[in-house]
Amino acid sequence: MINEENNFNEKLNDEKNIESVNKSQTEENLQSTEIEEKPVTNQNQELPNSNFTNPALEKKKNPYKIAFFALGGIIILGSASIFGYKYYKDRQSVPAVEVNTCLDTDTKIYDAYKDAVVMVRHQYGYFARIKGREIRLDVPDAPTETLYGTAFFVDRKGNMISNSHVLEPWNSDEYAEKLLTNTANFKRKIASILTTDITPEGYETFIMRNWENATAEYSEEEGDGESDSGEEFISSNDAVTDTAAASADIAAAIPNKEYVSEEDIQVYVKTIDISVTLHNSSEEWLSCNIVKVSEDQAIDLGVLQLSDKETPSTVTNIIDLNNSISDDKSLHPGEKAVMIGYPLGEDLAQTNSGIKVQLYNGQISKESDGTKIQYSVTSTHGASGAPIFNNCGQLIAVNFSGIDQVQGFNFGIVAKQIKSVYQ
Repeated sequence: MINEENNFNEKLNDEKNIESVNKSQTEENLQSTEIEEKPVTNQNQELPNSNFTNPALEKKKNPYKIAFFALGGIIILGSASIFGYKYYKDRQSVPAVEVNTCLDTDTKIYDAYKDAVVMVRHQYGYFARIKGREIRLDVPDAPTETLYGTAFFVDRKGNMISNSHVLEPWNSDEYAEKLLTNTANFKRKIASILTTDITPEGYETFIMRNWENATAEYSEEEGDGESDSGEEFISSNDAVTDTAAASADIAAAIPNKEYVSEEDIQVYVKTIDISVTLHNSSEEWLSCNIVKVSEDQAIDLGVLQLSDKETPSTVTNIIDLNNSISDDKSLHPGEKAVMIGYPLGEDLAQTNSGIKVQLYNGQISKESDGTKIQYSVTSTHGASGAPIFNNCGQLIAVNFSGIDQVQGFNFGIVAKQIKSVYQ
């Protein structure tokens, strides 16, 4: 009996020992698994339904996240590369000019300053001021005029140098006689049709509708303030009719009227729009304002400025006036003269790939007289205001006139005179 009891106790102890060993191994295996699968784990974090992370679920989520962020990175890097390359290319194509560096070839001068030279488009027309009210004379006899010229940047605030006759063509000798004749005729025509019963708000419409009835000829009755002609005028408030009967009725019904005096009428020319476009642009015109025009008619210079007062970033090199030739007596006949400009305006500058500035060269023909200098550079209308350089790319003059009938006789205002309009 004692032996059976001992055998039973030994068997029970053996089972307990085996169970203890199995439990110990199981705990060791679990700990090993946690260490391998979760190297870093927040001990306070609760995990749902398990004491360890399921690697299979993590592998299903990671590829999508990686792909999303990788795609975003590729787009960002690609965009940065494109813009970076474009910026680098633009800057490399036009190297900045160092002070006192001699640009010893025409090509170097052209590459350095082509972006600083712009084409000017100036649109101007006739205006009338009647009893203090300004109106535009948009009539067949007074069409909008368009003039093309050249200008060049001299600072980073959008300031450009050009000719005064480009900025105010109506004050030039060439235009003066025509201007006096036209303004006098237009004043008489307005006075011949505009009656005092028309309100200032209706001036422009009335004049446009009745312009064909206007006359610039003097008559014996002119100046008495009354007319017995009984001419038919169309009021800005009247309906237009083509029937002869209606016209006769209107003419018979119109009483004699008093006309506005010429003394109450002023006619003049002024700018409608002035803008510039850059080399290589595609008809993108930048609005400008006229800053100053020389008071001395012999100095054909003026200052034009972009409306936003900021020189475009594509203009790598402005034409530095501090590097210009201030001693015009040092300029001698036979020395090189290089012009960059827009002769004939859009007619010659427009190409299939945008606006292109042109380069022409020659040589100084005659010594400076202190104001102007002559050279044998091919030029014509549109090149007014173009910069003229010496063989090193230093500004020596601003082109302003020539002889159309014979090429090679052109003139520029010497660079030292720029200080009279631009400080």
